[in-house]
Amino acid sequence: MVQLRSAVALVGRFPALAGVDLDVSDSQIVLLSGHNGAGKSTLLRLCAGLVPLASGSAVVLGNDLGKSRSAVRRRVGLLGHETFLYEDLTVRENLDFWSRAAGATKEDGLSALDRLGVASRLHDVNVRGLSAGQRRRVSFAAMICRRPELWLLDEPHAGLDAAGRDTVDSLVTEAAAHGATVLFVSHELDRADALADRHLVIDSGIIVDETRRADTSTTDSDSVPLGAIPDA
Repeated sequence: MVQLRSAVALVGRFPALAGVDLDVSDSQIVLLSGHNGAGKSTLLRLCAGLVPLASGSAVVLGNDLGKSRSAVRRRVGLLGHETFLYEDLTVRENLDFWSRAAGATKEDGLSALDRLGVASRLHDVNVRGLSAGQRRRVSFAAMICRRPELWLLDEPHAGLDAAGRDTVDSLVTEAAAHGATVLFVSHELDRADALADRHLVIDSGIIVDETRRADTSTTDSDSVPLGAIPDA
């Protein structure tokens, strides 16, 4: 699904990823954490085919990102800081567009909106007139409509109430159960750890630590070193 070897990605001239090695298997839910600027969002954008690979290798969904990124973009879903919505179209028109592009139905989009708490009275409002939180929910619904094989979520719980965060967790779990792989960034570590199969810590553009669900019963004194964790 995702295989990175000594992957380097630049933001300007700065190496936001400084040699990442990573293997992620089908249906895994992987949490990325670290301080601001550690490289988490860049890793998601690299896997989405939006950031070029400066050196090393990156294979996502069988596609070599060093050779072509366009094929990957059609098969992944990214919930990031950009919404990828058409602001002069209504919520309904945006969902219709993304549903048709993915071969889904209009009902798929409306169902996703309902689950994410977007009120029906907003369906015919132009995206330009929505709040930031509402736009994010619509963007998430549009991403779901595309039926991506790889979900890349940057702070998916941000700006949501308790019910909304529970809905996100349910959507992620359901996606993985149906074969999708999920990489997500979160600062809500208690909630995120309960959701994830693996937890990767990124610092200065490299993965410095990893725990897996089976490791959660260990204490700090007997935690498994990163190099000792077997491949998935």
